[in-house]
Amino acid sequence: MTEPSPKRRVAVLISGRGSNMAALITAAQAREFPAEIALVLSNRPDAKGLGLARDAGLATAVVDHTGFGKDRAAFERSLQAELDARRIEIVCLAGFMRLLTPAFVARWEGQMLNIHPALLPAFKGLDTHARALAAGVKIHGATVHFVVPEMDSGPVIAQGALGVRDDDTAETLARRVLAIEHRIFPLALRLVAEGRVRLADGRCRIDGARDSDAMLLVPAADG
Repeated sequence: MTEPSPKRRVAVLISGRGSNMAALITAAQAREFPAEIALVLSNRPDAKGLGLARDAGLATAVVDHTGFGKDRAAFERSLQAELDARRIEIVCLAGFMRLLTPAFVARWEGQMLNIHPALLPAFKGLDTHARALAAGVKIHGATVHFVVPEMDSGPVIAQGALGVRDDDTAETLARRVLAIEHRIFPLALRLVAEGRVRLADGRCRIDGARDSDAMLLVPAADG
């Protein structure tokens, strides 16, 4: 009988409530999921997600960025020490509101994922939903990508989209996109943990992925 492959050890980095973290925790509870959440780490000691992680029986840690002033390298050395102590193999940024230095990003090349509430490369940065509405786009969504030194610019692993409604506000659109985030982040982590994501010419190739010709047409008009 073949022994199951060991689960990849994952750290989830958060700064706030940990909504996407909770989706990853739920997914990782499945016996067949190829990764385990070995650490939830925050740069804010008051992050609500830390309580959720503890309630789930997970190890947590805090590296408070305010104690390092402008010394980002020292902050990241402390981050790395926590990751090393838990033998972390994959890092998931789930609302982690700190820019990371190129040196730290290089250390985790191809093993650090981020979730962004827009269909990259559109609407990088903050306030994505309000900006999407202001631009008048008809389709919006979310992206999971590998982290590179340039913000919100890494190779795309997974995306999900929905149609923008005429009566959407930034708040209603955010809520609907969040449901997509909760689906694609566990999917992307699964693919990476299974070793199915290959980087080629700056793009992600997914081994065994099914091609899709499905269309999302907005508006869904007859004729």
